[in-house]
Amino acid sequence: MVNDEDQPRSGRFVGSEHRFPCRVYFEDTDLSGVVYHANYLRFMERARSDMLRAAGIDQRAAFESGEGVYAITNLAIRYRAPARLDDDLLIVSRVMDTKAVSCVIQQRVMRGGVLVAQAEITAAFLSPEGKPRRQPQPWLDAFRRLQGEEGQQ
Repeated sequence: MVNDEDQPRSGRFVGSEHRFPCRVYFEDTDLSGVVYHANYLRFMERARSDMLRAAGIDQRAAFESGEGVYAITNLAIRYRAPARLDDDLLIVSRVMDTKAVSCVIQQRVMRGGVLVAQAEITAAFLSPEGKPRRQPQPWLDAFRRLQGEEGQQ
């Protein structure tokens, strides 16, 4: 029997925002003890994957069935303050725009009330051949619900 406390930590929706907690470990830092810049992308990727899972989007099933996968087509990030070893971070993700083949997600990395980094990511849905493909309709519906709803989920 698996104890719920032994399950990986997941985020949750608060209104239309997905909130994903994580901690900074030694492997996340550079020689100066500050989180290495590329590791913020890893934190954000985990948060986005968790957000999709919580919204009912099964990326693994889409991949395994040959339907398609997401690929990042655009990324803009701004670093505001350093995060350090043992900091508790919160990655806040929000769907900002949805199109037939892509979605735009805004993400903020927070340490308490301090904005550490912020990014805007565009993810496109691609066929197994790497061509843009319309996202499954239930996924589009989920994204549009997240864009328009406050206090739901």
